[in-house]
Amino acid sequence: MGRHRRVADLSRHMTDLHVEGPDALDVFADLGTNDFDGFEPGQAKQFVACSPDGYLIGDGILFHLDDEEFTLVGYGPINWVQYHLETGDYDATVERDEHGGIREGPPKSFRYQVQGPDAVALITEVADEPLPEIPFFNFREVSVAGHGSNPLRHGMMNEPGFEFVGPWELADDVRSAPMETGRDYDIRRIGGKAYPTNVITAAWMSIPLPAIYHDGMEAYREWLDAASFEGALAIGGSLDSADITDHDLTPFEAGHGRFVDFDHEFVGPKALAAETDTVGYRPVTDFDTLGCRKPSRTYSQQYENPDRERVTLVWDSDDVRDLYRSAFEDGDTYRYTDLPVPEWALTQNDKVLKGGDPVGIACNTRYLYWEERMFSLCAIDTDLAEPGTEVEIPRGDPDSGNPRVEDHVRKHVSATVAPAPYFEDKRKTADYSV
Repeated sequence: MGRHRRVADLSRHMTDLHVEGPDALDVFADLGTNDFDGFEPGQAKQFVACSPDGYLIGDGILFHLDDEEFTLVGYGPINWVQYHLETGDYDATVERDEHGGIREGPPKSFRYQVQGPDAVALITEVADEPLPEIPFFNFREVSVAGHGSNPLRHGMMNEPGFEFVGPWELADDVRSAPMETGRDYDIRRIGGKAYPTNVITAAWMSIPLPAIYHDGMEAYREWLDAASFEGALAIGGSLDSADITDHDLTPFEAGHGRFVDFDHEFVGPKALAAETDTVGYRPVTDFDTLGCRKPSRTYSQQYENPDRERVTLVWDSDDVRDLYRSAFEDGDTYRYTDLPVPEWALTQNDKVLKGGDPVGIACNTRYLYWEERMFSLCAIDTDLAEPGTEVEIPRGDPDSGNPRVEDHVRKHVSATVAPAPYFEDKRKTADYSV
């Protein structure tokens, strides 16, 4: 079964945080682990923010719209950035366009993703004028159906793809054009259950628990509203530790190591530098205002988590069949496994075991129709990250107290370690000669 060409409507999916002013870039550079040198209008980057302890607050897509003008799209880091804008000394204004679960009325902007094989060919045909060559994670103005929009070149399915953004009043026209032309490309418009499966192809650990429960984060938690993303976030899965911080990931564990630049000051470099002593990233140079110096063995010994890296876990199909079979046979009933997203909490983390010992955290479990398999993303102990390694995932959360979770017992599902991303990455290749 092939991966279909897809159009996904993300206009109501996430929160947009628009930041404008002389210090707009400064707040992102102060909070983000990223390298901001040469970050120019027309470019975007996967913005990664972490806590002072070096754990992941979250990530989102940061668009450099114009001089002193940016938009951050996402969940986890949105409030973190706004908090620092409001409590810090930054000459910048902030405006939010909430996601559909909070906002009343339509959004300010549409956001449509065109993904999959032949996405470049399709958009080349749809565009009113010759399609400019758009470098990866850049955006340029493109006219579609007589309207200008700014498609971001990326690829959620590890194929060259686009994300079109423009004023909401033009949404219907811009969406209709690729859908009409896309009939010749077997285009499919996907919904809210299909879209999250893209995290496996992109190897993106979406919606980790924001690391806001460590000491020193009290002021931020008090600033948050109870109805905020962090306040309303439900946690599920077999990682049922009494210490909520056991759910936290570092940027390295989530696969964001390539976004960590130690040549600038940001929140959390000391702990991250300690991790780099053992996972092979280059050491830090120098820091001062955030209390950070060159890493030492003392820092490394104080680092709390074992060193882990991101992998894909491929679930054993016979064990998956047992999950379903239990609903139709006498005996133990296992946790109901909805497809294609078998989660019952927005942040769901499962234990990963080897020989009965905890060796990692599995998240973003998804069923991929064209593979006929179940997958998870996983932060696993580095010495077990070799493809082919067999592990177990305890499936179920019988003592959660969640009224949405039926009575069940846990089932240990076998899984095999595979690379992340699992599929060949073709995002940065595109033929503009079509």
